[in-house]
Amino acid sequence: MSGYNLQVKTAGFNYRVLIEENGLSRVGKSLRLLFPSTRTLLISDRTVYKLYGEVVLQSLVEQGWQVEVLSIEPGEQSKTLDQAARLYDAAVEAGLDRNSPVIALGGGVPGDLAGFVAATYLRGVPLVMLPTSLLAQVDSSVGGKVAVNHPRGKNLIGAIYPPGIVIIDPLVLKSLPGDQFQAGLAEVLKYGIVVDSSFFYWLEKHIIELLKAEPSALAGAISGSVKAKAAVVEQDEYENNYRRVLNFGHTIGHALEAATNYNYYLHGEAVLIGMFAAVDMAETLAVLNDKQGGRIRNLLDQILLKKPPAGLTAEAVIDKLRQDKKRREDDLIFVLPKEIGEAAIMPVNDRVLIKEVIENYLNKH
Repeated sequence: MSGYNLQVKTAGFNYRVLIEENGLSRVGKSLRLLFPSTRTLLISDRTVYKLYGEVVLQSLVEQGWQVEVLSIEPGEQSKTLDQAARLYDAAVEAGLDRNSPVIALGGGVPGDLAGFVAATYLRGVPLVMLPTSLLAQVDSSVGGKVAVNHPRGKNLIGAIYPPGIVIIDPLVLKSLPGDQFQAGLAEVLKYGIVVDSSFFYWLEKHIIELLKAEPSALAGAISGSVKAKAAVVEQDEYENNYRRVLNFGHTIGHALEAATNYNYYLHGEAVLIGMFAAVDMAETLAVLNDKQGGRIRNLLDQILLKKPPAGLTAEAVIDKLRQDKKRREDDLIFVLPKEIGEAAIMPVNDRVLIKEVIENYLNKH
């Protein structure tokens, strides 16, 4: 896996995704080759920084970087405009100029928040992604979506702002808790289901090794996911059309997260539930045949489905669906699998069906 290098090329941007064992210990050297500035702002959450912050900091300092370090609390509650303002203050105090990179070390939350700050500080400064969760490595660090949350919905305030470089160190996954690893696997499966059928067949064949985090299987999963994500982003960087296939499972998934105040489900856990619901909807609407639906469901069944919290109702989830940023006026937009490796992006107006698939999940547990 060491030294795997992918270029993501769009109309406006061209950046590297470097998958390299012990890559975090060489961050300083990698960035020195890219950026003329000597100042940087390193943003991480407290948990991740305790594990890997010193390794990254030492690598930067050894290469002559002047580093301002800022830690945030783990979790979605840190993705706010108030936190962004705190980071702007730190950037000003550190003397960052337009060539000074903002570095995000951690999972999706530090990446989204740091990315939003990089996109808006001085109208845009370089962004470096150092993802440490499987979910961030295969999804949120690639593609340029950055955002903070609003009290009425997740990621409602954001931008498309690609990184200057993404450095993925697969060795950090050894410290990832089991539930976070499984949550990341949900996003891995997504690519096979709605983007790349050959990757789906590979996942079917290697899912047991992948669940055991065997190195060769993990190498295939990360590289396959990044390739699939890059292929989609290159076709539709600003999510005008095709890129929306990557929202498979996210419509109901985001609503579940919002209905539980972002403190019960990990993102991938909620997306997994949303993918099951989308498969059910696709079969009911005759978008997907039962044979392929069963095959998709069998793969999804390999990941443990999280039980709903006590008291969660379908009505509470539906209320959050009405605030979904992907809606088109009053229509809810869903990504439904048509066949393995291909999806339809379509409005679903059958509120009875939507309620039914949500209740199917709530009533199973």
